Amino acid sequence: MSAKELKALRELLSSKPKPVNPTPEQLRARLAKLSDMLPKPEDQVAEPVVANGVAGEFVTAPGANVSRCLYYLHGGGYAIGSIATHRTLCHNLSHAAGTRVLSIDYALAPEHPFPSGLEDAIAGYCWLLDQGTTPDNIVIGGDSAGGGLAVATLMALRDRRVPLPAAAICFSPWVDMEGSGETMLTRADVDPMVQKDGLLWYANLYLDGVDPRNPLASPLHGDLSGLPPILIQVGDAETLLDDSVRLADALRTAGVSVELDVWDKMIHVWQLFAPILSEGREAIKKAGAFVKERTS
Repeated sequence: MSAKELKALRELLSSKPKPVNPTPEQLRARLAKLSDMLPKPEDQVAEPVVANGVAGEFVTAPGANVSRCLYYLHGGGYAIGSIATHRTLCHNLSHAAGTRVLSIDYALAPEHPFPSGLEDAIAGYCWLLDQGTTPDNIVIGGDSAGGGLAVATLMALRDRRVPLPAAAICFSPWVDMEGSGETMLTRADVDPMVQKDGLLWYANLYLDGVDPRNPLASPLHGDLSGLPPILIQVGDAETLLDDSVRLADALRTAGVSVELDVWDKMIHVWQLFAPILSEGREAIKKAGAFVKERTS
């Protein structure tokens, strides 16, 4: 483990404190600025697309197999984040998996609360099928809220009898809108990114009065049977650790193949910081191998 890199990352995050009583616009700008501070690959290329009315882009690393695709849903509490803030992560995943990556700008709260983002995620996946990419050549993925959205999308696709992708990858998925996991408290002192009060603020924006236990908002409370194999990566220094642990347990109970990969001392979605954190690069490499193994 690179203790020096992790310390530098924590210092970077602490140097960009969240504003007091922030607006979604302020937090969107903060995340965009943080993303802009990270080094960008020189060979990073993005091709804009419109996927069933949803803006998106293909990110394709040199040598990637364009017949296979990772369909990626960015994180940000369902209220911030974009294909731009996660473009480098998508490039790194494309390189590691040897596939192109489709990411979309699904509708964000509070302007577009639940289930708008979910409907966009479904629309983007169906567009990918319409383009001729077969389900066995698709893996769905996402981080944080995007990880929860990926699981919810799988559940919705199953219920609508749409062919499911070959597998899924979830980085630090948020799957419990109530923030009821024990690690919301036991990891609060070591998590520089997610705290319970902020999590519930995002949940309120997204739900807009909907029951927080709605399974398509909180997949932890849903029927997870029939889903494809799932890789979950989560850090031990995350308040959302228990979301991943409980999700993995629920998936196993439902008969789903799941690999829970807990990384010592890692913070929320450390993969996003791969340009400056070796553990981020290692985690992406492992996720890429998982994608390769499960697509033809």
